[in-house]
This record gives sequence, C-alpha cells and structure tokens, in this order.
Amino acid sequence: MSAAPRDAGASGTRVVDVVVVGGGPAGLSAALNLARARASVVVVDAGRPRNAATLRSHGFLTRDGVSPMELRKLARAELDAYPDVRILERTIATSVVRVAASDAPSSRDARFTVAIGGRAAVAEPRLGARSVVVATGLRETLPAVEGIRSFYGMSLFSCAACDAWELQGGRLALIGETPDLAARARLIAHWTNRLTVFTNGAGIVDAVEEAELVASGVGVERAPIAELVGERGAISAVVLADGTRVEVDGGFVRPVWEPALEFLDGVDAERDDAGHLRTDRAGRTSIPGLYSAGDAASGPQQLIVAAGQGARVAAVLVHDSVGVTTAH
Repeated sequence: MSAAPRDAGASGTRVVDVVVVGGGPAGLSAALNLARARASVVVVDAGRPRNAATLRSHGFLTRDGVSPMELRKLARAELDAYPDVRILERTIATSVVRVAASDAPSSRDARFTVAIGGRAAVAEPRLGARSVVVATGLRETLPAVEGIRSFYGMSLFSCAACDAWELQGGRLALIGETPDLAARARLIAHWTNRLTVFTNGAGIVDAVEEAELVASGVGVERAPIAELVGERGAISAVVLADGTRVEVDGGFVRPVWEPALEFLDGVDAERDDAGHLRTDRAGRTSIPGLYSAGDAASGPQQLIVAAGQGARVAAVLVHDSVGVTTAH
C-alpha cells in the first residue's frame, strides 16, 4: 500500500488505496485501522445514520450509554491524527464501477471508480480506489402508526440487546408487521413478564404462535393501532382502533430494513435473499477488492459488533493487498 494518494494520469482523478462508503461505526473503524496500516483512505459519509434518533447507545465497551452522535464525534477526532484519511461529509456514493484490467496495469492504479454526489462532489466528482469498503448500513421503515416517530429512540426501540436492560420488568409493547414478530416477542420476554404484541391488523402471528405466546404470559392484540400516546418521548399507552387502551411503560418496534446499495448496481456483487452483500467470514465480497462491514452485509447489529467487523475487514484488506495470510 502507498503512504499517500496520487493522481491517475490525464483524467486527474485522485487515486487512493481505499474508499470507505459509510461513516458509521463499521466505516470509521475500518478507516482507523487502514490508516494505521499506512493506507490512504477517503470516507464518504452521507451523515444520515440509522440510529440518529437514539439518545444513547449501549453495550459498547468503555462507552456504555454514549449517544451515537458523540461516538461518531470521538471517532472522527481520533482519525484527525492520521494525515492520509479524509472524510467527505454530507456526501454520497452514486456509483461504483470496476476499472478494466487493461486500464489498470499496475497495482498502483485504481481498480474502481467511485462517483460521488453532495457537498464534496463539486470539487471532486469521482475518486479512484484500489479497494472499496462498503459500510452503508440499512434504511429502515417503521410501521405506519400515528405518533410512532415521537417515541422512537426514546421509549420505543428496535434492538433488544441494546435497550432491553433499561426497560426490564416494565409493561412493554412490541409493534410490528413482519413474520418474525412471534420470535422477537419470545426474545423480549426474556427481560419482562409483562409484554404485549401488537400486530397492527397484520396477519403475521398464526394461531399456534399466539397460543404459545399466551401460554408464556405474552398478550397478543391483533386490532389496528389508532395511535400511540405519551409525553416528551415517553410512551404511556397504545390505543387500538376498537377503542381499547393498553397502558405501557415502553417497548420495541420491528422496522423493515433494507440495504442501501443502489450505488453498487453496476458492480454486480452477489447478494443474499434479503439483498445484503454476500461475503465470506472476512468481509470479502464476490468482487476482488470490494469488501463490506456492518449492516450492509449482515443486517442490523450492535454498534460494537459493526465496529469490530470494520477492524477485521481492514486487517484482511491489508493482508490481501500484500499477498499474505497471517493472524495479524
């Protein structure tokens, strides 16, 4: 790997060792570890993290309870110490295309061209990269329930491992319209014996699942939800269309998640049935030089897991670039 970026011939396109697409925990962790391996890195960050509504993140060793935005701020401050890392803020990757082998005869030439849009695109509409790390995370769509955004990230959450501790023992709601709702209910019931599942009129909990849930003390409400009520982010009740009011202290939502990977349509990397990038255990995709870390490859997960994947992908990328296989 080179210690600094260089221009690529007459086109003037800057070539760097790695373009990291995504500025969350996975992307920033990858950038940090790549910088320490003397790689030149550009991070393309749209600045719209999925967890922006969350006030506190949990389970991140030494940072339990930190806000996601503060965690990003701390990470960026650490990256400032590495001169070969640039972060392009409020910038998106609009496409990633492979450079033909005949146009990149040297290992110092780009294997990919990354077109960008947003704030940085005026001065630099495209980048050349020897490798690309995709860490774009997921888009999420919440159930169409009136008032849900007023409580999301404050008293309604999507991750049991992240937030159930603070809600343990309370009267909790689980709201969702996906086929895995009963399974998620069994998980959340680990933290409370006062859980009610709300399907919002969707027929996604069958009779057998409902009987199992009820037998374990979990209530099931199938009626559509009229509204959620509460004050200052603290939910207090779920009101159903038939007028039933169920008092709650907090709870969980099952969003629908989808990978934000349209910019890779021209690369044709393999994906799984859910649309995530298919990778090996080290984060390599089916395209040489294209790696993925975090939610884009494996679905929603805790921040510390995503950060760990970013570090692992960085190490594997460096090993691949010099043609060695070692533990470290």
